[in-house]
Amino acid sequence: MYLSRDSALSEPTWISLERLGGALLPAGIAPWLKDEGSLTRALLHTCDGRFSVEVQRQGWGGALNSERRLLGMAPGLTALLREVRLTCDDAPWVFARTLIPATSLRGRARRLAHLRDKPLGAVLFADPRTRRLAVEVARIGPRQALFAAACSHLPQRPAEVWGRRTLFAYAGRTLLVNEIFLPSIPERS
Repeated sequence: MYLSRDSALSEPTWISLERLGGALLPAGIAPWLKDEGSLTRALLHTCDGRFSVEVQRQGWGGALNSERRLLGMAPGLTALLREVRLTCDDAPWVFARTLIPATSLRGRARRLAHLRDKPLGAVLFADPRTRRLAVEVARIGPRQALFAAACSHLPQRPAEVWGRRTLFAYAGRTLLVNEIFLPSIPERS
């Protein structure tokens, strides 16, 4: 399910992780939200079984208003949208939505358009020059478009999920990664 700027569903209220300080985050999910390393690496370390990246959708589309603002995209510009599920033994742990503005797919960053089922984190964190420019977290509920995209496949939908989004600088270009933590992800201490 691609999200669109015209969606009747609302957007979550994203708050800077630095400003929030983690005080209001649920204990079991807070370590995932605050992790400063590669989420892919952390998931691989936690998963005792088979880890996989399941591509749900990839193609050109528009960003949500808050995504567009964070990326500094002018209205009407398109981005490459990639939506994946990160799973352990076929249990979905994370729904990830990546937006790469068309203007960012230049130079070395062009390779991001051809990941297929390779984890994005493996590419981003392989380059020591990759930088996190901003990290925000949000509680995401059923009336929000990201909830619908992340939870539509679940047989029983939770009351809410938590997510973080990170604005990255990779190869001199910006991209935005939304990571929505699903109910089956194990708690971390």
